[in-house]
Amino acid sequence: MAKKKYTYELREHDVEHGVRIPVEELKIDEKAQRTLNEPRARGMANNLVPEALGTIVVSQRPNGDRYIVDGMHRWHVCKLTGIPALVAEVHHGLDQQEEAVLFLIKNRESSKPTPLDEYKIGLTAGLPLFVDTESALRNRRLAMGSTGANTVGAVAGVLRITELYGQETLERTLKVAEDAWGRTKETWDGMLLGGIGMFLGRHGDEVDDRVLAEKIGKKDPAFRWRANITALASAGGTRHSGTGSRVSTCYTLIVTEWDKGRRKENRIGS
Repeated sequence: MAKKKYTYELREHDVEHGVRIPVEELKIDEKAQRTLNEPRARGMANNLVPEALGTIVVSQRPNGDRYIVDGMHRWHVCKLTGIPALVAEVHHGLDQQEEAVLFLIKNRESSKPTPLDEYKIGLTAGLPLFVDTESALRNRRLAMGSTGANTVGAVAGVLRITELYGQETLERTLKVAEDAWGRTKETWDGMLLGGIGMFLGRHGDEVDDRVLAEKIGKKDPAFRWRANITALASAGGTRHSGTGSRVSTCYTLIVTEWDKGRRKENRIGS
């Protein structure tokens, strides 16, 4: 299957540089912004060098309201320490969705937001990668969040399935996992979903999803799959055990289960 491309794009608009703005005039839109980390802000305040505050990024909306796009923690530090104003790069005429896109562009190469914050902001921005992923989750009656029976915490892993193989493959992945192991916290483990997604992304046209779920569910419950994958990927601590390695290990184990009982010429791993 062809890899689907997802990019961050923003239309041309007017930008002013070096604008000094009183702190009390600045606002926050939580849907287009990361979550404030109060301990981080207080730590910054305790070690503040005012001359090093730099320039924040602000969106001035058509009604004149000024919303922080990037620099929320520095703004909060100013409130804590009594600094009256900040220097800003001001973008004009953006709506909330475009502000979210600008936030992601500004933070792509710097201190990144948490995966869940990026996901939330990506949805606000209306970016296809996040929108397609959210649609797949909703179609399976799931949400992104701390991992639970009805929530998936493996944000980066789930987004990667969508990015590499598309929304349909993610939705198939979620269904196969649930049919195999039920709707449990362990079912939505990132390396398990990643392995199933890789398998369906590479061999989906050859696979009956019902049979796949039956095969992997019959072998072991989800928690045991996870333990086996972790042990094999790390090989007792002698191999690299990063996420990519664990997903690849899961994929290999799924191939093995799928090929059991099949003629050699029909095996995926042959």
